[in-house]
Amino acid sequence: MLDPNMQQQLGQYLTMLRRDIELVPAYDDSAKSRELAELLGEIAALSDKVTISADPSTDPDMRRPSFAIRPKEAPDSISLRFAGIPLGHEFTSLVLALLQVGGHPPKIDDALADAVRAIDGDHHFETFFALSCQSCPDVVQALNLMSVLNPRIRHTAIDGALFADEVAAKEIMSVPAIWLNGAPFGQGRMGVEEILAKLDTGHAARQAEALADKPPFDVLIVGGGPAGTAAAIYAARKGVATGIITERFGGQVLDTMAIENFIATSHTEGPRLVAQMEGHVRDYAVDIMAGQHAAELTPAVHADGLHALHLASGAILRAKTIILSTGARWRQMGVPGEEDYRNKGVAYCPHCDGPLFKGKRVAVVGGGNSGVEAAIDLAGLTQHVTLIEFEEALRADQVLQDKLRSLPNVSVILGALTKEVLGDGNRVTGLAYEQRSDGSMHQIDLDGVFVQIGLMPNSEWLDGAVALSPRGEIEVDARGATSAAGIFAAGDATTTPYKQIIIAMGEGAKAALSAFDHLIRLPG
Repeated sequence: MLDPNMQQQLGQYLTMLRRDIELVPAYDDSAKSRELAELLGEIAALSDKVTISADPSTDPDMRRPSFAIRPKEAPDSISLRFAGIPLGHEFTSLVLALLQVGGHPPKIDDALADAVRAIDGDHHFETFFALSCQSCPDVVQALNLMSVLNPRIRHTAIDGALFADEVAAKEIMSVPAIWLNGAPFGQGRMGVEEILAKLDTGHAARQAEALADKPPFDVLIVGGGPAGTAAAIYAARKGVATGIITERFGGQVLDTMAIENFIATSHTEGPRLVAQMEGHVRDYAVDIMAGQHAAELTPAVHADGLHALHLASGAILRAKTIILSTGARWRQMGVPGEEDYRNKGVAYCPHCDGPLFKGKRVAVVGGGNSGVEAAIDLAGLTQHVTLIEFEEALRADQVLQDKLRSLPNVSVILGALTKEVLGDGNRVTGLAYEQRSDGSMHQIDLDGVFVQIGLMPNSEWLDGAVALSPRGEIEVDARGATSAAGIFAAGDATTTPYKQIIIAMGEGAKAALSAFDHLIRLPG
C-alpha cells in the first residue's frame, strides 16, 4: 500500500510515539478489507509501539472495513475511528491520529485545548469525506484532535465513496459533511475553533472579552492567505507589535490541488504550502487570532490615531496600521435555485464533491481555466459532463480546450446564459439556460451543477471605510496604500492585476514594508 518513501517517512514519525497504541480493525470479505489489512500490517511493522488487536465488536451495524486507533493501556480513553482507507489527502490525518493517540503533543493553543477538555456531554461526531477533497482533512484532523483531548467526544471519519449507500440514504451531496449524534451538524471546512463555537455558545463571548483586552498593535493584518502571511512575517521581522486575524490560514490555496508555478518549487499542493506558510508565521512573535471574522473597519480620524477593527464576536481591536488581505471567494451565479440547492447538488469544488457524483450527469458553468479543468476532472468520474459558457468561445488555455474536446462524455454549450437551477425540493434535477443568439430557452436534466465563474473579493464589509473599485476590489497604489492613511491592502482582494500566489506574497511583503515606513514617520 505504501511506497518505500512513504514507509520511510512514516517510520520516522512513529519514533515520536510516547506510548503504545493498538489498531483495532473491523473487516468483511471485501477487497477493500484486504487492502486495509495490508496497510495496517505495514504500519505496525514500522514501530514496536504499534500492534494490531482483534476486533472485539459483534455489532452488525459496525462499518466494515474500518479501524480504531487507541492507547493500549487505556483503550477506553479515546474513541477515534477511520471507516475506509485513509490515503490520498487523508494520509496526513492518519499520521497525526497515530501520533496524537500515541501521546505526541498536538499543536494547539493551551487555552483552546482547555476549552475542548471542558466540553460536557457525550458527543459522537461522524465526518463524511472524499479522498480527493482538500477541505476534508481540516475537519477530520480537528475532530480527531478533540476526541484525543476529551474522552466524551467520539469521532468516526467515513470515506463517502466507500460507503455510498449510507451517503445516499443521508442525502449527502457535498463534503466534508459533519453529523453529531445522528443529526447534521455542519458542512464544509471547519477547524477546532469553529466546531467549539457551535458546541459551546459561551466560548465566543469569552474569546471576545480576551481579545478586547489586547493593547493596540503596530501592524494588524486581516486575512491569513499568501498575502497576509507574507505581511505578518515581514512586519514581525521589523520588531514591531504584529497581529494577524484570520478565520483560517490558507484561503483559496487550501482548495488548490497542484501548484507548479511557484518559483523554486517545481510541484507542491495547496495544503502543504499552507502548512509551511503557517509554520513560518509561527516562527516569529506574531499574535495569531484564528477563527475570527472581521465585520467592520473604522479608520482613524487623524493620521496619527488608532484604527478600529470590529470583529463579528463583538471584540474591537486597535492598531496604528492595518493591512487588509481578505482574499476572494468563488463567485455565485445569482440565479433562482442556486442557494436553495447549495450542497444539495450545487457545488463549487469539483475535487471535494466530484466523487459523490460518480456515474451521474453534471454540468460545469464557466469556460475559463477553472471551468475547463473541472470538466476534465469530472469527466473521469461522472457519466456525462455538460460545460456551459456565456461567451461564444471558451476562455481557457488552448491545451486545456484540446483535452476537453477529446473526451467522449463531454458536451460544450457556448453563448448560454444560465437562468435557473431546477430541483425537486431535496436535490438538483436540472438546469435551465437561454441561448443568447436567439433567446430560446432550454433545459438539461442533471444531478449536479459545478459553478466555476471566477472569484469576487471579500470586501463588502469595507464599503465606506476605504475606496473600492466598481468590481468591489480595494483600490491600492504602487505601495499598497488604500484611500485611508495608515491602511494598506494586498492580494486578491485588491485592484492589483493577476491573481497569483506568488504575486499575493510579494504584495503582502510590500504592504508590510509600507506600513513600517508609515509607522516610523508617525509623530512621537
